[in-house]
Amino acid sequence: MMKVSATSFVCTVLLYFCTFFTVHASIGQWRTYLSYYDITHIVKAGAEDVFVLASNDLYLYNLDDMSITTYDRTNALSDSYITTIGWNTNVGKLLIAYSNSNIDLMDIDGNVTNISELFNKSFTEDKTINSIYMYGKYAYLATGFGVMKIDMEKAEISESYIIYSYNISKVAISGNTIYALRSSGEVLCASMSDNLIDRNNWTSTTDYDSSIFDEDTSDYDELYETVASLNPGGPKTNRHGYMRVRNNKLYTVPGGYYLTLEENIDGEVQVLNDLSSYDNDWTVYEDDFGTSSHKYIDVLSVDVDPNDESRVFCSGRTGLYEFHNGELYEIYTYLDYPIKAYVNSINYQCIFDIMFDEEGNLWIVNSLGDGVSLFSIDVEGTWHDHHHTEFMEDEDTPYSFLTCLYEDSRGLIWFLHNHWEVGALLVYNPITDEAYKYDKFYNQDNTSLDIDRFTCLAEDNDGNIWVGTNIGPLYLSSEYITSYSDSYCFTQFKVPRNDGTNYADYLLSGVYITDMCFDAAGRKWFATENDGAYLISEDNLTEEQHFTFDNSYLLDDAIYDVEINNNTGEVFFATSKGLCSYMGDATTAYSEMVSDNVYAYPNPVEPGYTGLVTVVGLSYNADVKIVSANGSLIAEGRSSGGSFTWDCNDKKGNRVASGVYMVMTAKSDGSKGTVCKIAIVN
Repeated sequence: MMKVSATSFVCTVLLYFCTFFTVHASIGQWRTYLSYYDITHIVKAGAEDVFVLASNDLYLYNLDDMSITTYDRTNALSDSYITTIGWNTNVGKLLIAYSNSNIDLMDIDGNVTNISELFNKSFTEDKTINSIYMYGKYAYLATGFGVMKIDMEKAEISESYIIYSYNISKVAISGNTIYALRSSGEVLCASMSDNLIDRNNWTSTTDYDSSIFDEDTSDYDELYETVASLNPGGPKTNRHGYMRVRNNKLYTVPGGYYLTLEENIDGEVQVLNDLSSYDNDWTVYEDDFGTSSHKYIDVLSVDVDPNDESRVFCSGRTGLYEFHNGELYEIYTYLDYPIKAYVNSINYQCIFDIMFDEEGNLWIVNSLGDGVSLFSIDVEGTWHDHHHTEFMEDEDTPYSFLTCLYEDSRGLIWFLHNHWEVGALLVYNPITDEAYKYDKFYNQDNTSLDIDRFTCLAEDNDGNIWVGTNIGPLYLSSEYITSYSDSYCFTQFKVPRNDGTNYADYLLSGVYITDMCFDAAGRKWFATENDGAYLISEDNLTEEQHFTFDNSYLLDDAIYDVEINNNTGEVFFATSKGLCSYMGDATTAYSEMVSDNVYAYPNPVEPGYTGLVTVVGLSYNADVKIVSANGSLIAEGRSSGGSFTWDCNDKKGNRVASGVYMVMTAKSDGSKGTVCKIAIVN
């Protein structure tokens, strides 16, 4: 019998499967989508390398081979949001200072050592790192509390000089004297021979050369011209307060004051162009049309015409805007359209949310407008007023912050009034022209709920309408939707403690929910104000994930928005430090499993790969079996939405041998589905 060598087997398998191989991100992989647009600091690192700090993010440019290497939490750095950098020629390392006073040292090969003592230290003084001055093997950091000396060679803090309670903006050394420039302009100095820890050795002086605080800019202009011509990829800014996935693209807008608590944020629409390619390629829409009389600021919402993806609308504090192919097409104001402005100010025509329904009608909520609340624009461009008294605080007072438009499976249009005094869940039936208000908040135990914020809403697979609040999530049961009654209540789901008692806790009780969405498996992703992100099982009983800054690559625990691309399972988090994503394990389920839809990746599984193999294109809750060539059952389970993952181990937890394995599937009703193959090469 002819023997086949391992090499021949590998080559045969690779050749057989190469036609079906598609590039995918692995389940559990994190990615960042950071901006490198606004250049604030350039430092030369040797003859050919240049480190660039841009939009509070870092990259390295090689002048010789013109390569660009970006750095973030997923590939090197310990933290996010860099404020300043400095290169130490003697040691050959870059000092990276973060906004939270964390510090990294990185060599030219990307190896990082973290110095976290200042970040972790609890004291009342201001720990902000304002600038860096290199002297020998040391880095002197100008901080809010004084000066800190870092030994770059040993990667440790040598000394700290707490100079009164003065904010030090710059440090310099000339001769045997160290100088510290206060933010007020006063300069303190001390002899390097003295004990600098003793604050009595620091004195105020006017006898100094002011040029000692100037940076060496001999080749800065030339470097800047070079760097400014580069394209490291990424969006224009790291402001992503609100997101929508449409047509295999991610659309984001900044969010404005109401989300970020920052005033007068420039309006912009940024589009991640191809969610299936996993590139960081963005399009930024026209944004230079604002004027002093009508500002383009505080944009809170965006959506895409389902009948024409080149037609995009955004809205916010200053009205409604229409773009065609990224160029401004129309500005809708109260002067020419039914929109009502607050006190007739063109900068306060508050359209805090918009939404296209499945038919292509654009729905608009108009806050702080006398006698208006809900509009729609049909596919012909005709405006329709759907105002009802239920959409007002009382008969004389309009609601101040209408938001979170949502079309449910019944065709009902839902939205929220997000206010700490008179919050409400509102619903409109376009067929019957009926409107209802849910503004009494009691749970199923008849306990009054003290809610300050109503932030988001979504529908689960049972038709319940979930609402995110500052005290956690709650939902309105479908029974109170299909048949409205004043006796309604909201449900706070009870999770049994399973500790031998009959006690239970409300789901995520006390957690400030900022946004939520449901994945293809019916599981709930909750974004929070300062506690990261939660993934809760479809039955609400299991906390499957809780991602925080400390236990994951999440850029920050403060999350404004969460959005899912159910075609790939990628979950996007808009944080206060920028945009990142996690590759989830649930994708859109198919009603029919056919060979064109069902495939596995990576396939073939090449030597050294230790991650998961993902099968996509399955039906909801499909039964999946992995079977060897001789028919032995290797692994089994059920799909999450339309996906199933396999760790390439058998039922005993052992790595399977090289070979071709069959994926056999069946629908939840037991009917036979389709089959695909996975090649394993060890």
